[in-house]
Amino acid sequence: MAMLGVSGLTKRFGGFTAVKEVSFAVEEGEILGLIGPNGSGKSTIFNCIAGLYPPTAGSIVFEGEEIASLSPNRICHKGIGRTFQIPRPFRNLSLLENVALSAFFGQAGNVSRSDCWRLAEEALGMVGLPTDALGGTDGLGAAALKKLELARALATQPRLLLADESLNGLDHAEMEQAAEMLRRIRQEKGITIVWVEHIMGVLMRVVDRVVVLDHGEVILQGKPRDAQADRQVIEVYLGPEAVA
Repeated sequence: MAMLGVSGLTKRFGGFTAVKEVSFAVEEGEILGLIGPNGSGKSTIFNCIAGLYPPTAGSIVFEGEEIASLSPNRICHKGIGRTFQIPRPFRNLSLLENVALSAFFGQAGNVSRSDCWRLAEEALGMVGLPTDALGGTDGLGAAALKKLELARALATQPRLLLADESLNGLDHAEMEQAAEMLRRIRQEKGITIVWVEHIMGVLMRVVDRVVVLDHGEVILQGKPRDAQADRQVIEVYLGPEAVA
C-alpha cells in the first residue's frame, strides 16, 4: 500500500474547478515532484491534503486512513508536515522559539518542554540556521526564511513532508542548496517528500518521479526524463512553438 493515495480529487470554488479528478500515489521513502505552470492546481492539491481546503470530491488516504474530512491540526498530528510558499514567522520570537512552538503544537502538546527545545535545535541545525536562543528573524533574506519554514515543518516530526514552492524567490545557488537540503532530509531522516514546484530544472535532478499538472488535471506521471521528453509537457511550459 502506498503511503499516500489521492484518488479522484476535485476542488471547486463556486463555478471554478481548480482541481479535476486528480489521482496519484506516493510511495514511502520517495521524493515525488508535483509540477506544473502557475495556476495548474499544485498548491490547491497541497491545501486539500493538509486539510486547509475540504475536497469537493475524491479520496485522500494516508497510511491506510481516509483523511479528507480531517482538520489541518489533526492531519499534522497524523504525521504530515507542510511548508508554505510565503513564510510567516512570529517576528517577536526567536528562531528557536518559532521552531519549538511547531514541535509542541505539531505533536498535540504530547511532548515535554525539553524535547521541544531539542527538536527545535535539531531542525534548525539540519537546515543550517543558528540554534542559539538569541537568533531572531529580523533581517532574514528569502533563503533563510525558506529554511526557517522548513525547520518548523521538520519539528512536527512528519513522516510525510509537503514542500510548497521551496525555490521561489531564490537565486541559482540558493536553489541548489534548497534542493540538496531536501535530498539530505530524505536520506538522513527517512522522510517521504512531495515537492510542489513550477521551476523544473533543479527539481528534476532530485525527485524520483513527477506528476505534471495543467489547468487542474494530470497530464503525465512518470520519471523526470519522461516529462522532459513529453511534447505536451514541453508545450505547457514553453508554448506551442517549442514543439513545432
